[in-house]
Amino acid sequence: MNALLKIQLFAPQFNDAENHGIIDSKTISILSFRGMQQGRIHAPNLEGKMAGFYLNPSVKGFSEALNSEIYVDKSEIIAYTNKVVDTKQKYICVSRPRRFGKTMTAEMLAAYYSREYDTAVMFDNLKIAESPKYKVHLNKYNVIFLNMQTFLSDAADIGGMISDIKGKILGEITKAYSDLIKDPSPKDLMDILLKIFLETKISFIFIIDEWDCIFREYKTDKISQNIYLDFLRNLLKDRYYVSLAYMTGILPIKKYGTHSALNMFSEFSMTSPGPLAEFIGFTREEVVDLCNRYQMDYDEMAEWYDGYSFLKIKTIYNPKSVVGALLNGYYDNYWNKTETYEALSIYFKINFKGLKDTIIQLLADEKKRVDIRGFTNDMITFGTYDDILTLLIHLGYLGYDFVTREVFIPNKEISDEFVTAIRDVGWDEIITALRASDDLLKATWSGDAQAVAKAVEQAHYETSIIKYNDENALSNVLSIAYYSARQYYTIVREMPAGKGFADLVFLPRRKHMDKPAMIIELKWDKSAAGAIRQIKDKQYSEIIQDYKENALLIAINYDKDSKHHECIIEKY
Repeated sequence: MNALLKIQLFAPQFNDAENHGIIDSKTISILSFRGMQQGRIHAPNLEGKMAGFYLNPSVKGFSEALNSEIYVDKSEIIAYTNKVVDTKQKYICVSRPRRFGKTMTAEMLAAYYSREYDTAVMFDNLKIAESPKYKVHLNKYNVIFLNMQTFLSDAADIGGMISDIKGKILGEITKAYSDLIKDPSPKDLMDILLKIFLETKISFIFIIDEWDCIFREYKTDKISQNIYLDFLRNLLKDRYYVSLAYMTGILPIKKYGTHSALNMFSEFSMTSPGPLAEFIGFTREEVVDLCNRYQMDYDEMAEWYDGYSFLKIKTIYNPKSVVGALLNGYYDNYWNKTETYEALSIYFKINFKGLKDTIIQLLADEKKRVDIRGFTNDMITFGTYDDILTLLIHLGYLGYDFVTREVFIPNKEISDEFVTAIRDVGWDEIITALRASDDLLKATWSGDAQAVAKAVEQAHYETSIIKYNDENALSNVLSIAYYSARQYYTIVREMPAGKGFADLVFLPRRKHMDKPAMIIELKWDKSAAGAIRQIKDKQYSEIIQDYKENALLIAINYDKDSKHHECIIEKY
């Protein structure tokens, strides 16, 4: 059932499209000229003869993505889904945070697989077209697309939601296959789907967006959650009519002890993305290309939005924020445009033992080991603060190191969210230290060693929750105290330099080259003079050779008997 379509062509290689039967002159749709500018042809608005809202839905969503000013080609994920079609691995559950492109991917898969349209014009110029199985699965299936959030919002309870889902699917299937189906009943949905498959030899692909919304909105209603899981199991598990089931949401599949309703799904999440890691967000190469195209500073982009990483993909960016910065022409916190800080502070208020200490250390650019195994994949069941940290990984507030099993705050955008949430929680001592950061930085730039020592001392007092008994603890305090420096500098702890490792190195970012580079050496119960000698004797200053006309050497010592700090500042 190929759609009739007409496109205005801007690429010469498509001039003979009408002669090959791709185009029919009776219907018209216009492609955006931006596609020509970016070296690709944009998608028309195709109209299917028997298109529904749930069965083989409109391709308008993916068409709008292609026609957008910024479109990053992630179509190669289809090579993976094609590989598992009609195999034991055909059940896929992908969970990632909001604003990471879940719905766009779901709409792309629907446009690719749906037999209602000839969408080759959409995909022939994308990366997936180079895959050997590209044509094998293109437009060969009945696609059922369900956005569970829509159904949940319209329903009074879980029973009404499931009845509505069944009724809407049956209504469209009955219309499309009126010759096969007479007077269907919602309870016969699975039998009807099987009948269509057996009669037509055309199987179904299920694409379920926001599959986990019930666990976010019906957080404590375990009975409804179980009913919902059982419905999905009955609809999908061991059904011959299913060639692929692709679910996407924020949370991995809910654990219910021995209840294994959806144990047939392979899960790809922020803690275990497997081969789908590169499709979670924008890669470094993709962002470099975008920055070049829009003449934006890549280093600044990385500082704001980089930080997520996986075993084989070391750099992943938040797509929503990158696109926002490129289109607006400036870097800002675009995260809070789609989700408020309360989503983070609510978990701080739970205040498990050790959580506050951990949050402060994370804010000081530390990494903390986390045990993700106890997380039950919901938003209310927390046995330890490890479970809260694991949830924050799935929500995108924390990055996760797969080798060391540690969490960290990924970038400046998220760090700002943490600061706002801490203010809301009422951790006033930390907010006081952060507010004093501007004055400390100005005192450092002016060479006022006495003011710096006093400010660091105050920061130590405000962050006394940090166990203050070695140079690493002193480094944590300094990281909090110099928080405002992050808007000007790339700050590196334990940076290889000369004949050793410099404790803290502040390298001005490209747009702030008027600020002095700084090396800070820390001592515990020794002397600031000794710290300055160490910087020179071990030739740490080699790492700031390029800044020698504007650089500072800074030594800070804490005397455990007097409980005072001393500071020496020298120009390089």
